[in-house]
Amino acid sequence: MKKKLAIGAALLSAVMLLGACGAPPEPVAEVVEPGTADAPDTVPGETVEGGGTIVAEEGFTPCIVSDAGGFDDRSFNQSAFEGVTYAANRLGLSTFPSVQSTDDTQFLPNLDALVGQGCSLIVATGFAFAPAVFASATANPDVHYLLVDSDGFVDGNPPPENVKSVLYDTAQAAFLAGYVSAAFSDRDGGAAHVGTFGGMAFPTVTIFMDGFYQGVEYYNQQMNANVQITGWDGNDGSFTGGFQANQQALTTAQGIINQGVDVILPVGGPIYQSAVAAIHDAGRDVALVGVDQDLFYSDPTTQDIVLTSILKNIDVSVRDAILESAAGEWDPTPYIGTLANGGVGIAPFHNFEDQIPQDVRDHVAQLEQDIIAGTVVVRSNLS
Repeated sequence: MKKKLAIGAALLSAVMLLGACGAPPEPVAEVVEPGTADAPDTVPGETVEGGGTIVAEEGFTPCIVSDAGGFDDRSFNQSAFEGVTYAANRLGLSTFPSVQSTDDTQFLPNLDALVGQGCSLIVATGFAFAPAVFASATANPDVHYLLVDSDGFVDGNPPPENVKSVLYDTAQAAFLAGYVSAAFSDRDGGAAHVGTFGGMAFPTVTIFMDGFYQGVEYYNQQMNANVQITGWDGNDGSFTGGFQANQQALTTAQGIINQGVDVILPVGGPIYQSAVAAIHDAGRDVALVGVDQDLFYSDPTTQDIVLTSILKNIDVSVRDAILESAAGEWDPTPYIGTLANGGVGIAPFHNFEDQIPQDVRDHVAQLEQDIIAGTVVVRSNLS
């Protein structure tokens, strides 16, 4: 029997408030064409990569709900959606229920609407989903929930056993990106300066900024350099107050760029679009570091400015968790993506390849191995 956990008074109040927002919206049934998201046409029982077969329980249906960024955010929502798409193709499904949220008041109603659609597993993307997932999972112990970017704890209570947390120690990959960014800015031997800003000061945002900051500091120590960093000091920094590409995000990006940075790292889904606009308005060369997906491919309009991207392989971990659940092998043990298990990494330098000297590329490759071995320690809330 699955254990049911008590919900604190504060959570109950929040649930009652959400429940009072009106009837749950109907999920949107997204048509998923076989072959999308790099998924081959498959049927249940076909051999998957790495061995083994897909033996899905009858009627198994994966579903997904986004946060306010939407499935076209070219970031973690989109990556999670691609993971569900891949899994659905592997299971021989051409459609699966999905619904997009415009704000956090819709989280619980949207989850409950998907439960009503008969979903077997629901992917919820985003740190802020934790209270709504806790409530929905407690009320529906036979439904599995995949909570991306949160440990699932609410008011000190661990999540129910039908919730699996999927987390990423992106500080490790951001460390590498910070090192490269510092080296890129310092390449001419003059004043060197990089910057970063985030959407909101959630752990899933600041973990990128922490790693980036440590990578710059490590470069300074190793190279006896003095690369400055604006937007994060290891404890506090610049935030837009949300995850929309709006005027506040544009103003924040402009403020950082105007301080003379050569590289900027925006952390928070669509807010990178405001950084792109600020770069184009700046009238000088500023490189961009993407997050979550390889921005060079997810948004080709950035190809002339994207130095690299800090990768969270959300699509792979979501796909794998869904296929395990479909085969009756549900494991609620939290997953933490690292450099060692391939859950995080950095993208190629693409159009900037010729501007990154071979010795820097060699140092980055060695740094990755040193982080994996533990000889270089990257601090984060997950380490």
